[in-house]
Amino acid sequence: MNDVHITEVAKVLPAYCRKTKDILPFVELWLADQDERFRRKVTKIFEGAGVDTRYGIMNIEEVFTATSFKDKNAIYVREVKLLGNKVLQKALSQSNWSVESLDYIITVSCTGIMIPSLDAYLINDIGLRRDIVRLPVTEMGCAAGVSGLIYASNFLKSNPGKRAAVVAVESPTATFQLNDFSMANMVSAAIFGDGAACVLLSSEENAAGPKIKGEEMYHFTDATHLMGFDLTNHGLKMILDPAVPETISEHFPEIVHPFLAKYGTSIENVDHLIFHPGGRKIVQTVEELFGSLGKNIDDTRETLRLYGNMSSATVLYVLERFLEKNMERGEEGLILSFGPGFSAQRVLLEW
Repeated sequence: MNDVHITEVAKVLPAYCRKTKDILPFVELWLADQDERFRRKVTKIFEGAGVDTRYGIMNIEEVFTATSFKDKNAIYVREVKLLGNKVLQKALSQSNWSVESLDYIITVSCTGIMIPSLDAYLINDIGLRRDIVRLPVTEMGCAAGVSGLIYASNFLKSNPGKRAAVVAVESPTATFQLNDFSMANMVSAAIFGDGAACVLLSSEENAAGPKIKGEEMYHFTDATHLMGFDLTNHGLKMILDPAVPETISEHFPEIVHPFLAKYGTSIENVDHLIFHPGGRKIVQTVEELFGSLGKNIDDTRETLRLYGNMSSATVLYVLERFLEKNMERGEEGLILSFGPGFSAQRVLLEW
């Protein structure tokens, strides 16, 4: 088997930036006809979400304007193409890779619908090779950034001397439902933001960056109801079960310990935790579980604070922070994310 390395991570943010405190007047206006207790509760959710800033593909007035699913999705398609193009070009430029050197392209998004998928447009817009192998990953939610890394790793392990790009572009803003007053919609509105990330991986000899030591998915049975979207006439309606943190907690030992043991290590040896910030409660749950093992997820919490949860792209923002640090040879990192299915996705890195 060939070694696979993560060579580069790049991120690009959408045009619009907003502080949570500046969103609250719009939320209050939106909920003006609702019961006062409910309004107070929603304000508390926003204030306690652990998100200070977020970015969006639409300005705040557009987000809170009632339009059709078709109109919101058209904005999603337009902006995803722009962001995907920018972030892939940025990653290639930072790593000094030529456009023609890419052998695989994996695009990741679940917050809108487009066929052909983003990768087809990138082939045309950037001038990728005609024989590039493409894979769109569309329905795996927040976990899909790590899913993309797993698919890329498997491609590259089987093919020496090759290069892959994973491009994740998400706009939860495009899925915001004005006529949905469920707690799931309130919580998702409070935690989500938009963003794009690209990871470059290589199975070439002497490739730079941490090596992927192992990667696996873990599927919870009878848990498809926990997270996802309902496709309605108004768009993609969030499903977010309050039992998610508790379910993660129950499965946590089974998710972490056998996986690490399989690759000859243990949580004691893992120096860095690269965890997807699903939301404040999930972060707290995982922090308590890892904290009892003497580990911290400070970079995860900071990513949530600065950008919110950008679905599949978020864990790649956390990964970028670790690639910018000076690591000692032999240090290990565990990438972990959760998503619809319900599933946990894990990648073990070694510097």
